[in-house]
Amino acid sequence: MTPATTQPVRVLLLGGTGDALKIARQLGPADVYSLAGLGKVPEDLSCEVRVGGFGGSEGLARYIESEKITLVIDATHPYAAQISANAVRACAAARVPCWALRRPGWQAQSGDDWRMVGDWHELVAALAPFRRPLFTLGREPLAHLDEIPPHQFWTVRCLESHKDSPRARILAARGPFTLEGERALFALQAFDVVVSKNSGGSATEAKLEVARERRLPVIMLRRPALPATDREFDDVADLLHALRA
Repeated sequence: MTPATTQPVRVLLLGGTGDALKIARQLGPADVYSLAGLGKVPEDLSCEVRVGGFGGSEGLARYIESEKITLVIDATHPYAAQISANAVRACAAARVPCWALRRPGWQAQSGDDWRMVGDWHELVAALAPFRRPLFTLGREPLAHLDEIPPHQFWTVRCLESHKDSPRARILAARGPFTLEGERALFALQAFDVVVSKNSGGSATEAKLEVARERRLPVIMLRRPALPATDREFDDVADLLHALRA
């Protein structure tokens, strides 16, 4: 399926990632960049910026139709499975094409000790032997600060600030993170395990290199299955080339 040729292309970009922002910077005044509302809202874009949810796939379909969107691009986080599923269903209902940026995941290298888990329950079990984990999962650990075992002290790195707890430190930080910065953080905090999503990309990959250097295990949350779209791209440049064409 390709965008209709009988009317101007109007793009709805579902974003919130660094890659999505790169795409948004290439959009025009007729296009819309949609954010869930977390993190900083960019102010230097030519396109319209929309913040907030749509009300599921049905609400998104209504928005697509009412705003005369002709192409939806899903450039959300690889773990935003519900949003991706809603996008596919909404595009099918509204009869517009859905493209997706599917960023490749990281691959374990020689010297890595990755321990794959499927959900929070498996993660907690895998974490039991350790004392000083670094969480890089986003907000999810914040809902479990009152469940920290007595022998553990958590460091949780996420976008938004949050008050520390007696056995946790919250680091509000946004990538990209440098190798030198990660080395200094790991040395200062004496982490004995890293907890991560397999997000892919270079912005947060340095933590894996430092874990490899320090021979630390990484508890890695498996990626969710994502629905097929009309066109899929693993590179921003390729997607932009197709969009210009």
